[in-house]
Amino acid sequence: MSVKVFIDGSSGTTGLRIADRLAQRPEIELLSISAEGRKDVNERAKVINSADLAFLCLPDAASKEVMPLLRPDVKVLDTSTAFRTDAAWDYGFPELAGQKEKIKNSYRVAVPGCYASGFISIARPLVELGLAPASYPFSCTGISGYSGGGKKMIADYESTDRPAHSKLDAPKSYGLGLAHKHLPEMQKISGLAHTPMFVPVVCDYYCGMQVLVPLDLTLAGTTAEAVAAALADYYKDAATVKVHALNEALPENGLYSNTMAGTDRMELYMTVNAAGDQMMLVSLFDNLGKGSSGAAVQCMNLMLGMDETAGLE
Repeated sequence: MSVKVFIDGSSGTTGLRIADRLAQRPEIELLSISAEGRKDVNERAKVINSADLAFLCLPDAASKEVMPLLRPDVKVLDTSTAFRTDAAWDYGFPELAGQKEKIKNSYRVAVPGCYASGFISIARPLVELGLAPASYPFSCTGISGYSGGGKKMIADYESTDRPAHSKLDAPKSYGLGLAHKHLPEMQKISGLAHTPMFVPVVCDYYCGMQVLVPLDLTLAGTTAEAVAAALADYYKDAATVKVHALNEALPENGLYSNTMAGTDRMELYMTVNAAGDQMMLVSLFDNLGKGSSGAAVQCMNLMLGMDETAGLE
């Protein structure tokens, strides 16, 4: 028996990726809506209410607009920032302690932001396991391909009119006002007392992401060996997260941000300096995979009682 699924906002980058994945799943029946209906919130709600599960791949305002019109027993996965810190919604990162069972039993799941996924995968276990205090002054840098910026940014980078030597050739830092939209979930889900310092960087490649989190081991009151052992144990049963050994030899002496492009997995790397007082923790994944559509499909599988990794790369 097929499961009825509707993607509200299937023309965006995330929605298209989800649709592509589900089109290969015979157990999924994708519901459709007319072009005119997509502009009518009541028509959208009508289709969602006829589904078993719906993805909202919409701007925050559009997600908030349709939610009051939905039946409480329709399972909803929202990919915007609208509900990621809402106590009535479950956070869609199954690998966090206790989160998988919550998602399995949930009717409202907020899919994490891409940068937030990378940061939380590191900071949450450190605080949860007592390896760093909640008051630790976390900071991070995120590096992403331009697909994370949506249709307009993709069009700008891929334009046939782009000059041979363009400013787009170089990495661009942004969010320098320190108010990036992922910060609230980064703080709340990680259990931090203060908002972390975060600078994102977009580069001239399509997809793939790395998030780098430095750790002052003296200030945190721990050791690199303790952190490495704890993270390995924390994620030992994780379906899509792999933890590499401390100071494992890196390919070509570094990490390319597009290494995990095309996958729905995440890999964590850890290095420590010779003095043993500074550590770098890196989360490597695809901003379109584990950073968005892959995470959404993983949560859908759990909510529908399916194999967690069905349809994932």
